[in-house]
Amino acid sequence: MHMSDPATRASPPSDIEAAQYLGEVCQRLNAELGKVIVGQQRVIEEILIAIFARGHCIMQGVPGLAKTLLVSTLAAATDLTYQRIQFTPDLMPSDITGTDVLQEDPETGRRRFEFLKGPIFANLLLADEINRTPPKTQAALLQAMQEHQVTAGSRTLDLPKPFFCLATQNPIEQEGTYPLPEAQLDRFMFMVMVNYPPREDELEVLRRTTGGAEPKIVKVIDARRILELQEIVRRVPVGDHVYQFVLDLTRTTRPGEPGASDFVRHWLSWGAGPRAGQYMIVAGKARALMQGRLHVTLEDIEAVAPAVLRHRIIPNFNAEAEGISVEQIIEKIVTLIPRGKGERLL
Repeated sequence: MHMSDPATRASPPSDIEAAQYLGEVCQRLNAELGKVIVGQQRVIEEILIAIFARGHCIMQGVPGLAKTLLVSTLAAATDLTYQRIQFTPDLMPSDITGTDVLQEDPETGRRRFEFLKGPIFANLLLADEINRTPPKTQAALLQAMQEHQVTAGSRTLDLPKPFFCLATQNPIEQEGTYPLPEAQLDRFMFMVMVNYPPREDELEVLRRTTGGAEPKIVKVIDARRILELQEIVRRVPVGDHVYQFVLDLTRTTRPGEPGASDFVRHWLSWGAGPRAGQYMIVAGKARALMQGRLHVTLEDIEAVAPAVLRHRIIPNFNAEAEGISVEQIIEKIVTLIPRGKGERLL
């Protein structure tokens, strides 16, 4: 059945109604994004999953694949405050978080410091080319991502809710970059790979972007509704066999784990930590609701696993020498995990 917007309802919606509403919201967001973005359905789905699962994303792709345009269009389709920071080698932490400014009171003539909030105080933050700034500045952003707070002098200020950081990085231009350490990459729920579009999509891009008309984006959802749906996502039930599957999947990536597969020992120097399992469960819950289901399936976990794992497992020299990619390793690991209830691999 069609459900009216909960904003017009007198009583709080049930979980089933809220799940239906989440599905409608995702369809409408896809429609609005489709006015500007051609194709890239997997990328859009992963970003929407992260938003409703309270996660952050780092997008990786060569220049010109509409990464920044996708985020700005998403901001236009949601009633969220939006800021974009262009990361450069001379960017300072205070350029992100804000700084104390000396102000004079016109009545008393006394001077005092007032904190001028930086661009991080937004619901949706685009950290463009995050690997172009030194680690000290990266850390200012990543602390806020983890704690949802900013410390300025003796004060600690809360960030607005919801807070979602979407960072981009360019994989091919390494001169003058500062790659994020693995511990900092672990703060991102997903690493979203943005690839070249298929021929048909690229042809449509050429047609759309060389004309004069600009599409008008309609706002679909506000901050309060997103917070409510994030709570609904957390309440989605998960079967014990799904928990076991995620646990096996996470532990199988670790070459030092007793009983680890030979190819894992041969190709990986480091595996995923417990946060990977937490993110797979929560992302699976969000995907289940977006697919119209009130329970998580193994298919949900398999769908989100590559985006969760690809920046958490570290291939070694053997993998590089043999031309084995992270994607191939993840695919092999996923197919290795038993699907039956109660079965254990490790």
